[in-house]
Amino acid sequence: MKDYWKEPGGQKLNKKRILITVLAIIIIIAIGIFIVIYVKNREFREWVDTNILQKEVNQDKLATIEILQDENLNAYAFGQYIGILNKNEFHIYGNTAKEETKITVDISTPIFNANGRNLVIAEDKGQKIYFIQDKDLIWEDNVEGNISKIYTGQNGYTAVAITGTVNKTVISVYDDKGKSLFKTFLSTTRVSDIAISNDNKYLALAEIDTSGLAIQSKIEVFSIEKAQVDADNSKIAVYQIDDNELISNIQYHNKDKLICMSKDKITAFSLEGNKDILYTNSNKKVIFQAINLNNSVVILEEAAANLFTADTNVTIINTENKGTTNYTAKAVTKELYTYENMIALNLGTEIEFINTGGWLVKRYKAEQEITDIVLSGNIAGIIYRDKIEIVNL
Repeated sequence: MKDYWKEPGGQKLNKKRILITVLAIIIIIAIGIFIVIYVKNREFREWVDTNILQKEVNQDKLATIEILQDENLNAYAFGQYIGILNKNEFHIYGNTAKEETKITVDISTPIFNANGRNLVIAEDKGQKIYFIQDKDLIWEDNVEGNISKIYTGQNGYTAVAITGTVNKTVISVYDDKGKSLFKTFLSTTRVSDIAISNDNKYLALAEIDTSGLAIQSKIEVFSIEKAQVDADNSKIAVYQIDDNELISNIQYHNKDKLICMSKDKITAFSLEGNKDILYTNSNKKVIFQAINLNNSVVILEEAAANLFTADTNVTIINTENKGTTNYTAKAVTKELYTYENMIALNLGTEIEFINTGGWLVKRYKAEQEITDIVLSGNIAGIIYRDKIEIVNL
């Protein structure tokens, strides 16, 4: 080791090597100091995000999809694309606002659901359903009854809730190629939400029963493999919910953990039925919460900044280890959007896009009030009357 500093073939110190080593140490220390200041100092982080990392973008400076003001359009983001449904044509645009393709769909009043690169479109209270992956129509089907809710899983398995039949609700499940796998029938309850596990093994139904004196919620879990052989005997778990607690959303996270959201709490159920309350919002000024993220849930609380203004405190909880990450937006959030690892906060004339690690990904600034956006994990569309501006995330 002592010979490292000496010139080859002699006893003199290698000044070049010493200089390089000292410079490397200085650079490492400087990077470390930069990271610490960036993490700890909000003002410095804001300056770096804006001036060095170019995380701030402005209205009228982005790729734009032009639309006509008098057209009744429905837009949705999924994967790397933004789709616009107009007059039975679903136009799919990439991140440069170029139209990639269009697909004819017999739908006028759509309901959408997406997961990764998979998108399901159905006619609200109608019979038609379409499954799109990236830019391709993979399958379509007609159902008997009226479609009330749809869900597509991470690997393309899809469930459809149907009403208007002799049963209160019928759930029809398809594989990723459109093959009908089975149907399950609910005679007394309606479905508030549907989820399919990431490994396609389980179907979960959040059900509401209003026939009694108290409103009852429960979650039933079915084995998709067993249901293809004997649908009547495929139920493997029932999670009972407290009286008058209405489950509004359910979502499978990793390891078949089912996350359930009601007005007052977010709860995780294991496959064995073990219950773990992740968050309860009693005595807190919660304005939004969401669970449809990858292994995370997010809660937004309004917090007074001073006498005249308020902030939004964002709490992100990792559902695997219960680790908590916090972020503060310097305004009250008007709307929350989530998709995979992306969280979008509509602050009025600004949108802050943050990830589930609590870091700012992009800030969009507008010259007017922002009323609607569409969001996926890679792209967002800011919707105006005559255009949709594209933000790449």
